[in-house]
Amino acid sequence: MKKPELLCTAANLDELVQVMDAGADAVSIGNERFGLRVAGNFSLDEIRAAVELAHARSVKIYVSVNAVLHNADLEELPDYLKALDEIGIDAVVFGDPAVVITARQVGLQAPLHWNAEVLTTNYETMNYWGSKGATRAFVARELNMDAIIETKENAEVEIQVQVHGPTCIFHSRRDLVTNYEKNKGEELERPGLDRRLFITEEKRDELQYPIYEDRNGTHIMSADDICILEYLDELMDAEIDSFKIEGIMKDAAYNAKVVAIYRAAIDTYMEDPDAFRDKLSEWMKEIEAIQPDERELTTGFFFKEQVY
Repeated sequence: MKKPELLCTAANLDELVQVMDAGADAVSIGNERFGLRVAGNFSLDEIRAAVELAHARSVKIYVSVNAVLHNADLEELPDYLKALDEIGIDAVVFGDPAVVITARQVGLQAPLHWNAEVLTTNYETMNYWGSKGATRAFVARELNMDAIIETKENAEVEIQVQVHGPTCIFHSRRDLVTNYEKNKGEELERPGLDRRLFITEEKRDELQYPIYEDRNGTHIMSADDICILEYLDELMDAEIDSFKIEGIMKDAAYNAKVVAIYRAAIDTYMEDPDAFRDKLSEWMKEIEAIQPDERELTTGFFFKEQVY
């Protein structure tokens, strides 16, 4: 059985070190100029420092260049990709074909990982991007377990699956919260992650959907967190290549603890499947103990039939 990669996000260099110490094999970072919903806004100098720290521990660094690109963004994209290549990152995560075209033009050496959010729903499309140079595809969070396994069986690229954390349920290029506040006569700072804003539904006001803005617009996140720990063995049996822990909106201590638990689960199952099952309840209690009260742990769409 192939051991899957354990991937986590990091908001800064301190968190990077913490999740690496906890057992992450790879860390996803980025800059909001080109990355969509990055956990932290890394400058090129910080990306360079991250690569040096990670490579010293044989950990990989992936940089998100998956924003919805407009014409003006294309002017700076070639220099940014060349800078990332010179730094020595381990992969560029993309969603827009313009990144692939520009990567060819500048002779990018780093591998390409395709992550186009809800578009990554079938293996033929993933294989198409594989023929264009992608080595990995991140499957849509709306796919259930059967669809994920079928995709892996037919994919010609590596498959990455989110196993823990929040998901995005809405995105707009407009600054919706800022415009709303201005309409009320308020002049507040941009509602970033640090303001901890959320919206609710009229009939389910107990659910809190975090909302924030960055230069890519407005993002509304799920009211719950995915947790696939109890079914990790099924994904490992299917030989999924990479498990991602999404750490946005979580503090470093929480993310490091979750990484450590998933690290232990992966290693235990590789060595002794029976021991993995014996320890599952203990690991789940550890996660539940640090989980915010207002955010339920769910299996997302892993056991649902999603209609698009």
